[in-house]
Amino acid sequence: MSTVTPAGHVEPEQREPILNTVDRVCELCFGLFMALTFIGAVKAVTAGEDAGYKMFLAALGCNLAWGLADAVMYLVRTLADRGQRLKLVLTVRREEDQAVAVRALRDALPETLEPLVEDADLERIRARLATLSTLPSRANFVRDDFIGASGIFLLVVLGTFPVAVPFLVIKDLTMALIASRALTLVMLFTAGLALGRYSGAGAMKAGFAMIALGVVLTMAIIALGG
Repeated sequence: MSTVTPAGHVEPEQREPILNTVDRVCELCFGLFMALTFIGAVKAVTAGEDAGYKMFLAALGCNLAWGLADAVMYLVRTLADRGQRLKLVLTVRREEDQAVAVRALRDALPETLEPLVEDADLERIRARLATLSTLPSRANFVRDDFIGASGIFLLVVLGTFPVAVPFLVIKDLTMALIASRALTLVMLFTAGLALGRYSGAGAMKAGFAMIALGVVLTMAIIALGG
C-alpha cells in the first residue's frame, strides 16, 4: 500500500526488494526439487543414445514451466495483496463509526504486531487515511511487478540450469544422474547458507539441514524407481 505523508499526499509504494531472501531461496529450492523429481521420473522411461540430451531437455523444460508458473503466480499474489490493502483503506475511509474503522485496522495487523499497537495509534492512522486526497479506483499492476516476475522466472530457470548440464557433457547416463544430484545438493547447501544468514538460525546448520532434506528427497526418488 502507498504511504501517506502528514499532509495527506500519497507517496509511491515502498516495495520490498524483488529478490527477497526467503521467498527467492524457497523458489530456488522448489525449482531444484522439481528438477530432481522430474529427472528421476524421466530416467525410468528414457533410453537410447540420445538419452542424456532427452534428460537435459526434460529438466530444462521442467524448470521453464516452473519458472513461468511461479512468475505468473507472483503477479497474481501481488495484485491480490494490493487489492486487499486498497479495500481496507476504502473501508476505513467510508466507515462513519470511528471505533469500527479502528477495529478494521486492528484486524488487518499481523498477529505478532497486534498486541504492540494501541488503539490510539490506529486512530491516528485512521485520521490520516481519512485525509487522503486521491486513491485509485482499483488495484493495478506497475512496472516493478513485471520486473519482479521476470526476476523470479530467470532465478528459477538459471538457478537450476546447472542441474541439467551434466546430461549434456557426460555420456554415461548413470554418472550424469549422479553428477546432477550432487550439484543439486551443493546448490541446496548454498541456499541453506543464505537462508541461515538471513534468519540468524546459523548458516552452516541451515546449509546441512537443507542438504539433509535433499538427501531424503533423493532417496525417496530412488526408492520409487528414479
